[in-house]
Formats: sequence, structure tokens, C-alpha cells
Amino acid sequence: MDLYEYQARELLSEQGINAPEGVYARTTDEAVEAAERIGYPCVVKAQVRIGHRGQAGGVKLAGNRDEVRACAQQILPMTISGHEVNGVLIAEAKNVLHEYYVSISLDRSSRDFDVLATANGGTEVEEIAREHPESVKRLHISALEDFNLEAARRMAQSIGFYHADIDQAAEVLLRMWRCFKTNDATLVEINPLAKVGEPDDEASKSLSALDAKISLDDNAAFRHDGWKRFASAATANPLERRAKEHGLHYVHLDGQVGVIGNGAGLVMSSLDAVHGAGVAQGTGAAPANFLDIGGGASAEVMSESLSIVLSDPQVKSVFINIYGGITACDQVAEGICSAMDKLNASKPIVVRFDGNAAVEGLEILKALDNPNLVVRSTMEEAAEEAARLAYAGKEGK
Repeated sequence: MDLYEYQARELLSEQGINAPEGVYARTTDEAVEAAERIGYPCVVKAQVRIGHRGQAGGVKLAGNRDEVRACAQQILPMTISGHEVNGVLIAEAKNVLHEYYVSISLDRSSRDFDVLATANGGTEVEEIAREHPESVKRLHISALEDFNLEAARRMAQSIGFYHADIDQAAEVLLRMWRCFKTNDATLVEINPLAKVGEPDDEASKSLSALDAKISLDDNAAFRHDGWKRFASAATANPLERRAKEHGLHYVHLDGQVGVIGNGAGLVMSSLDAVHGAGVAQGTGAAPANFLDIGGGASAEVMSESLSIVLSDPQVKSVFINIYGGITACDQVAEGICSAMDKLNASKPIVVRFDGNAAVEGLEILKALDNPNLVVRSTMEEAAEEAARLAYAGKEGK
């Protein structure tokens, strides 16, 4: 579960990490009211679950009531990289003396946790990491050990928090770690962590989280009743919400080819195959979603999955890639037939079966005799056909 900035700030605040005062607003009037309470100047920030809002015009400085109203009216209707703006955060403006980047994340490849930091933080941190990799410091924390204040101080010293107090920086790192562990997070990122205050007043200087991104592990939701505050139906993609209600793993993407498979690895490979086919064909066809029906999926699960994918208006074709094991291909075929009958589906569906009951499943599909149903023998061939059909549907060919 990816949190909005205003939600991430709540979790940081619970660990005592300093941040500028901020108020979340859903409407222009609420934004103006919040600004009057916080004072001027203030920052109007689009709330979307994606980065680079500033470059897209989603972060603006406002000096008075009229400017706040104008900024909110401009930002609230925006869509940034396919993500609709959910609201705005009205935040106190700070005098920034220096910016840093700090994150803690789960590293699945090394099966430990990564603390990543650089004293050259800010909105272009990815570019800085590419051009000056020596400026990015990384610390691995084993799942069997803890990250204490002494380790945090060593990390702060190795990063080189220029113009900042090392003890302050170490305390922020330690509190980020506590936020990460306490909340079963997969990512806690502060960018920028800023040194704020007046240049000539040492007492005014402190470290403050000007922006934050936190991702939580959905599998740990049963341990956290407090997460219900983040799972508002108003903020969820309706297709993702519908899939979750049926126990399906679905992620909405921006392409035209709906993708359904059994097993996360197979679905990821299917996404790559579709993307590669779109590039090779020069059409730009790309995956519209990730949908894993899991092991042992029944005909009903397959039918509901196909119904969800076909409900997406941007989907022009569907690629179903099943390797039968616990999941039997004949059950998947029954689900496809059921869905196509109920939905009177007119979009082309490309199927690849292999493994358990694949022959029986293909016979069921053959008996359906539906011109919109296409069978291919390999994943690559099926992905190429789905990409081609999606482009033809998009262009009305």
C-alpha cells in the first residue's frame, strides 16, 4: 500500500520526526481555510502516489489567500503521470539551507534492509546518483540485527550531513528505522530532508522532513488496525478495490493490453513480453494491468478476473497466460467461457495454456468457437498477438 504524502507524514510524526505544519484539503475552499490557519507563505502540494509532482506543476508556493485559491483550482483537477490528484496538502513554507535524501527499504535480492542516503538530495536525486554515484552511501541492515543510535551516528558521519548536526541526523535515521519496523513498511523515504532556519541564527536551525513517501506491506495489514484510516474507498482505484474484495492481486497500469496469469513471476514475465512486443512492433502497446489469479484458481475466480480487466475502458485486448500446476487449465477455460458469455465480450482475448489440463482447456476454448478468442502456443507469440490486436483496436483498424 503506497501512502499519500499527508498520510506518510502522520507516521513520521508518530515517531517524532519534525516536519512543517500541514493540513490536507479536498476542495479549494478547504485549501484556503487551511492556508489561513497555517499562515503565509505556504506551499500547495498535489497529493498523488507518484513522484516528480513539482516538475508536473503540482507543487506551488503561495503568498496570500488569492494565490492559494488559484493554485488549488489549478492543481486539484490535474492528472500526473496517469494518477488523478486526490487533494492538496497546504504546508508551512520553510527557509531551506541544505537538502539531503534518506530512505530505508526492503532489499529482496539480498534479503536485508537498505539505508540509502546522500547529502546531495532534492528533486533530481536520481540524476545525482547516476552522475555522482560516490556521493550515495548505502548501509545494509541484517534482518537478524537492529539499527541503534550508534549505528545511526556512524551512518550520519559517513554520509556527510554538511551544515547539519550529526547527532540530529543520527536521531532522524534512527526514528525512520523505528517507523519502518513498527509499521511493517517496505519503504520509508524522506526527500528532501532539509536543514531549515535562518542563516545567522544557529538556534533556529533544525532538520525537517519536507516530503515523505512510505509504502506498507499489505500482507501485514492484519497486524495494523490503524491502517484502516489509509484505506479510504474514495482514494482507491475502483478496479483495484474490486479485485481486492475478491482476493485478487491487481495493479492498474497505463497500457492497452490486459494481462492475467497465475503466479507473480509468470505475470511479470508476461508484462515484459507485452512491453517488448510493443517496442518491436513500433506501436507502443503496453500492459494495462498486473493481475495474478494465484494457485488453484477456480472457474469463478477466472471469470471475475476477466470481468475486472474487461471493465477497464483503456483495455483493447487481453493476454491470458496460464501454466497449469495447482491451477488446472480446464478450470481456467471454463471461467473464460463463463465470462465471455455473461459479458458478451467484444474485445479480443489471446490465450496461452501449458501444463496441467492444458489439452483439455484448449478443447473447451475450441468448442466455444468465438472469433474474439485467439490461442497461441508460446508466451512470446501470445504477447505479440495481444500487442498487435491492442494497437488495431486503438487505431480502429
